[in-house]
Amino acid sequence: MTFKDEVLSRRTFAIISHPDAGKTTLTEQLLLFGGAIRAAGTVKGKKSGKFATSDWMEIEKQRGISVTSSVMQFEYNGYRVNILDTPGHQDFSEDTYRTLMAVDSAVMIIDSAKGIEDQTIKLFKVCRMRGIPIFTFINKLDRQGKNPLELLAELEEVLGIESYPMNWPIGMGKEFLGIYDRYYNRIEQFRVEDSERFIPLNEEGEISNDSSKLKQSGLYEQALEEILLLNEAGNEFSREKIADGTLTPVFFGSALTNFGVQTFLETYLQFAPSPQPRNSNEGLIEPISEEFSGFIFKIQANMNPAHRDRIAFLRICSGEFERGMNVTLSRTGKSIKLSQSTQFLADDRSTVNNAVSGDIIGIYDTGTYQIGDTLSSTKGKLQYEKLPQFTPELFVKVSAKNVLKQKHFHKGVLQLVQEGAIQLYKTYRMEDYILGAVGQLQFEVFEHRMRNEYNSEVIMESIGSKIPRWIDESQVDESLSSSRSLLVKDRFDKPLFLFENDFALRWFQDKHPDIKLSNPLE
Repeated sequence: MTFKDEVLSRRTFAIISHPDAGKTTLTEQLLLFGGAIRAAGTVKGKKSGKFATSDWMEIEKQRGISVTSSVMQFEYNGYRVNILDTPGHQDFSEDTYRTLMAVDSAVMIIDSAKGIEDQTIKLFKVCRMRGIPIFTFINKLDRQGKNPLELLAELEEVLGIESYPMNWPIGMGKEFLGIYDRYYNRIEQFRVEDSERFIPLNEEGEISNDSSKLKQSGLYEQALEEILLLNEAGNEFSREKIADGTLTPVFFGSALTNFGVQTFLETYLQFAPSPQPRNSNEGLIEPISEEFSGFIFKIQANMNPAHRDRIAFLRICSGEFERGMNVTLSRTGKSIKLSQSTQFLADDRSTVNNAVSGDIIGIYDTGTYQIGDTLSSTKGKLQYEKLPQFTPELFVKVSAKNVLKQKHFHKGVLQLVQEGAIQLYKTYRMEDYILGAVGQLQFEVFEHRMRNEYNSEVIMESIGSKIPRWIDESQVDESLSSSRSLLVKDRFDKPLFLFENDFALRWFQDKHPDIKLSNPLE
């Protein structure tokens, strides 16, 4: 296979949804089809000891939620698939937003009973902003849910995107009989023997066999009426609109019972884009250009707690990666040899010797990399577009419970902060640690990981919500620091104030108009 063919066979996508819509379960089933795992572990299967492959962190297994973005790879029908399973919990939006910068398309999962929920709307907006194609999987058809036509209307009204159902449910919940497949012109039956699973349709889109049990069902007749309505009044199918993210193909199914998932995967692979060009300071970089380049969108500490390792996740944007190659880190201009590299199936890893545009690889990090770094084989200053950073809203003072374990404490804090989910600040004189985060759950995860991964119990004292504003070093005056405008340093030793509220911020600006306040995270 030529380099160009290798690149064109890549499909790299993120799965997005509101918590508990079935995101991790769908990922498991896709891995099952790719032969990457032998049995899908249900996220909530705590008693059985089976956990989802993509939920590798201890706290995820305990709570049954995803709090980190997992990367998984498999091959299917001649395609190389890279799946990024993202956290659904809103406290981890930042990790998800950055992950969405590293993919070429997104799969949006919607719970058929709940419809479109808050977190789905937020993540959808990021996809729209980037103009990436969105494929919709409406899940949990084996349970009673909203009317399918109502769900389509919600998609169009709430999200403002046109939809085209590739298939249509016949019944729902206990009366769920299967899906009418508009794209493949067949019916896929639910809970039948494999030999009876598919029923071909005639040119009129109906079952020819009069003795078919399904044909005699009132639910089949109702589905036909709804299909007729979709054909007459629904949106037209358009490959171009899918590609530019203005029309979403919709699939119905049940991830838990593994129904409709294979059909979804096979159709998705046909219409999803191969790796796309990326914006940089040197213009658009084509994926099939030969110069190697990529950017780091995630750093994860302790993927293997026994080895205390850190992995930087790199999205390859152009050229070919070869283990042992020398690259330039644009931020510093330094040359780095990439000798330790890995590919993932959640926490199972294997050394990777070659990878091409569209692939996600892990490179071992000893503290060299930052989120957003660009690596390239050129000696220039190629830089891919900046990754989003969120301004923290909640703040806590953190200290080690056991003063004799300060070394463990400092190491743990510094490593976890480099992952980008929490921000670290230090007070000016005492250098006390203050952590900032977008949501409370991040602090809970931090505390859990400090205890389990760094053997360090911590004391966290809430100091409430604050408004961070950076200032120029030449304007630092420690006498201006107070409980309402606390002067601190960020982890790069840049000075900033943490203001108690909007009133304190406005009062400070009125009182000190010569001090320029900024927020580089916006």
